[in-house]
Amino acid sequence: MTSDDHLYRPAVGVMLLNSECKVFVGARIDNLAEAWQMPQGGIDEGEKPWPAALRELEEETGIKPRLVEKIARSPIIHRYRLPDELVGKVWKNSKWIGQAQTWYLARFLGSDADVNLETKHPEFRDWQWAAPERLPELIVPFKRELYREVLDAFADYL
Repeated sequence: MTSDDHLYRPAVGVMLLNSECKVFVGARIDNLAEAWQMPQGGIDEGEKPWPAALRELEEETGIKPRLVEKIARSPIIHRYRLPDELVGKVWKNSKWIGQAQTWYLARFLGSDADVNLETKHPEFRDWQWAAPERLPELIVPFKRELYREVLDAFADYL
């Protein structure tokens, strides 16, 4: 814990692997840049991290929790800081300057037909399976170090 923990939104992320050990990434609907990210999002009040990860995954991808098998949890909390120009805009009028994320590695037990981006509140406009080593180059620059940390945390499984 650090003295500025209260400034980071509690969140989760999921590195979802298919049968070929490729990782699910989506292109955000609110960003037209060629930036892809793994499913992630905030933890609701009173919610535990793994149920939050399954909820976020389903909200963003349409993938049902029964099609996901947890492999590992990162031993550390991964943090990223928003660029100054995004603070107060990403999470409207919030105090948060970034996220403190609990990351999970999970196996996708379904087929591509189980992915449905047309959810109640769509977040992705497109998706693909990507080689793990490509993740840092696919994400927005301010999250690249976090993605490298997540890859390191799960290296033994990839």
